[in-house]
Amino acid sequence: MNVFVAGASGAIGRPLVAELVRRGHAVTGMTRSDTGAKALADLGAVVARVSVFDAPAVERALRESRADVVIDQLTALPRHPSEMAAAAAGDRKLRLEGGGNLHRAARAVGVRRYVQQSSGFFLQPGRGLADESEGFAVDASPRVAAHARTYAELESRVLDADGIEGVALRYGFFYGPGTWYNPDGAAADQAREQELAIIGAGEGVWSWVHIEDAAVATVAALTAPPGVYHVVDNDPSPVSRWLPAFARWVGAPTPPRVTEQEGRERGGEDAVYYGTKLRGASNAKAKTALDFAPRRLEWLDS
Repeated sequence: MNVFVAGASGAIGRPLVAELVRRGHAVTGMTRSDTGAKALADLGAVVARVSVFDAPAVERALRESRADVVIDQLTALPRHPSEMAAAAAGDRKLRLEGGGNLHRAARAVGVRRYVQQSSGFFLQPGRGLADESEGFAVDASPRVAAHARTYAELESRVLDADGIEGVALRYGFFYGPGTWYNPDGAAADQAREQELAIIGAGEGVWSWVHIEDAAVATVAALTAPPGVYHVVDNDPSPVSRWLPAFARWVGAPTPPRVTEQEGRERGGEDAVYYGTKLRGASNAKAKTALDFAPRRLEWLDS
């Protein structure tokens, strides 16, 4: 197929482009950076040097690509998790305003399918692992709720549009090369500085996915039935389990334990939500429809 990837030089963009090319697809990767353009060209992609905020240019690039499918991996996440609050407004603008330009252009030029990055960890609270029928935690702590509302808007835009097939991939937390959660990543540095703590009982359940497994699942979504898929691993883990194992894996000391009040004082309500209230996701649908076979979360056996 002809596949147009927006956010092609990001953490998932590069392994995704590599996997698409390996599978024989013709790929156009959109980026604005010189470094990103070179990396994409080296992978075998055609490079579209376009700002997603320039709607006419986006439509021209899509027409030139003759795309059958658009994959929207647009994000503006910072290099370090501590900068998330400052980056949140720009990230939301990129996804909603810039992604809106991309989605309208895709419909205008007759793209058959639109694949949207979504979230598999800001899900409605409840018992057990959530399936794809669950909505987002739009009433959670302030920044978690804001993220949840963004993802709800993205999914509604893509899944409810006429004339184009919509797929929403709810990825777990990315780990592996080029992500925060790698031995050379920012979260590993935080663990070594003991900036990551188990808050309260640490019962918040995190769903993960290796960046390369996420790329393989995304390629499978080119031909799967439209709809929502949880692209997460088989090991949704409470913080009390995954964080000490992650610390060992990256050579960090045992994480400190703090009360919920101490966690609130250190990181605010959102830190407490991440540590105590996140809900894990089930990948049963993706395993069937995408033939998804994620690796075991690498640090659990460390």
